[in-house]
Amino acid sequence: MNSEESAKIFAALAQETRLDVFRLLIKAGEKGLSSGEIAERLNIRQNTMSTNLSILHNAKLVRRKRAGRMIHYSVNMDTIGLLLTFLLEHCCGGESDMVNELVNSLQKGFTQSD
Repeated sequence: MNSEESAKIFAALAQETRLDVFRLLIKAGEKGLSSGEIAERLNIRQNTMSTNLSILHNAKLVRRKRAGRMIHYSVNMDTIGLLLTFLLEHCCGGESDMVNELVNSLQKGFTQSD
């Protein structure tokens, strides 16, 4: 990951609705939620939700999977891991193992949240 990619991620999250969607999807875990469920839980119109989900998807923050007529969204933990690694790559006195452990534990916790 580079500065341009990380800036795109932060720009996507720098809007209240998208940040709320992202946080909701983090809570939902790997299973994710349909766009309709997200809109309903956050009390947001469907067309507004679609726009915000597209922005999050384009920033590679969420994955989408079609299930019949519905699209389910979930957080892309690979992107989150890359972002954290990029942000923390020079921390801890160059102890990259500490960063790797942190990223791995976050990803493991996410997949075990169900």
